[in-house]
Amino acid sequence: MSRHCSGVNRRDFVRVGALSAFGVGVGHAPIGLQAAGSSSPAAKRCVLIWLDGGPSHLETFDPKPAAPKEVRGPFAAISTPVPGTHISEVLPQTAKIADRFAIVRSVTSPLGEHNLGTQYLLTGYKPTPVLEYPTYGAVLGHVRKYRGVLPGHVAVPTLRVGGSKLTGHGFLPAEQRPFAVGGDPGRPNFRVRDLDAYLDVDAARLDRRRAFLKTLDDFQARGDARGSVEDPAYEQAFRLVASREAKQAFDLTAEPAAVRQRYGSKTIGQSCLLARRLLEAGVPFVTVNNPGWDTHKQLSTRMKDGYAGARVPVGLAPSLDLAFASLMQDLEERGMLDDTLVVVMGEFGRTPKLNTAAGRDHWPRVFSVLLAGAGVPGGLVLGASDRVGEGPIERPITPGDLAATIYQLLGIAPSTLLHTPDGRPVHVSRDGQVISELIG
Repeated sequence: MSRHCSGVNRRDFVRVGALSAFGVGVGHAPIGLQAAGSSSPAAKRCVLIWLDGGPSHLETFDPKPAAPKEVRGPFAAISTPVPGTHISEVLPQTAKIADRFAIVRSVTSPLGEHNLGTQYLLTGYKPTPVLEYPTYGAVLGHVRKYRGVLPGHVAVPTLRVGGSKLTGHGFLPAEQRPFAVGGDPGRPNFRVRDLDAYLDVDAARLDRRRAFLKTLDDFQARGDARGSVEDPAYEQAFRLVASREAKQAFDLTAEPAAVRQRYGSKTIGQSCLLARRLLEAGVPFVTVNNPGWDTHKQLSTRMKDGYAGARVPVGLAPSLDLAFASLMQDLEERGMLDDTLVVVMGEFGRTPKLNTAAGRDHWPRVFSVLLAGAGVPGGLVLGASDRVGEGPIERPITPGDLAATIYQLLGIAPSTLLHTPDGRPVHVSRDGQVISELIG
């Protein structure tokens, strides 16, 4: 993972193999939900492709071919099937399917620091030291009260983004914390962290430990008269380790070689393939974390070709291009795109002018976000930035607006109330307005 410029309790005593890291959110989405205020059925599932570091809107979804050289940058703009719509030449496969997704080119935020921007985009709330807000996947699992063998929110390979201290579940119960796969799906020896028990822990031994844990629960409950204190995260952990279904969902080797090759061999490609397998197996929310987009220098090389010794995926844009186009193709061929929401975004954009190191610096005033599936109109370009990509000139959209819209598409009314541990009510989305143009 690339860097940005920015005690023992009783349950530790009873370890389930290597399960101390399990803080998973679980859930099962009810079928037939309607998006609030919409005639379209709510999306059953969502995949968020997080471009960690702040992708340049000028080198991806909002090129400025008529601008001066120091603004338009090193790449040309190419046409798409949508008349008048162009995107960067480093995304040729994505350009071919532009009629299947929507681009919002007028997202605007005041937060140009990685940690703060990340929290704002992933929760819809400006961060505050008083309260950590939950991310989309945590809210979805909590509201739908999903119960299943697989976690309700999986992060590939992890949710730790941008140096952010986000737990993922925020003020919601720890059982809504996303399950991080840990390993790199792009490596030949990829394994999911904590999915297997220790070598000497068989099914019978797991059952004995589970029974012992229940005995401790019952003993404590009798002592303090509070009733059952069963830990949902540990119960989930037992089921996950013992599940053949879970192991199959995470097994990329089950995919045909041609499919794996189509997604690309880089981490982002294999992560998106894993995301598709997890969605297909019933996981309602998957976050694919793609680091490396903090391009303060060598933007052209890092975006298109990569560079020797880098700790980021080689060729950021081409790798994303293959991954996203293949994911869209797979979802469509499997009949899943209509009820799967796909979101591609980062925490902010990049400066309108190249700097002296041939890169671009942080720029939250305007940037682009891509949405697809779940009834989102394909071929839509919503909003616009000015001629040099410096600010929005049409239909400004805030991260709060995005959050309200994402929840709406998932069938969760933005006015839905959550509660903090001390009983304080908090709206799922308070500061944003649903973007009506994106609701199919």
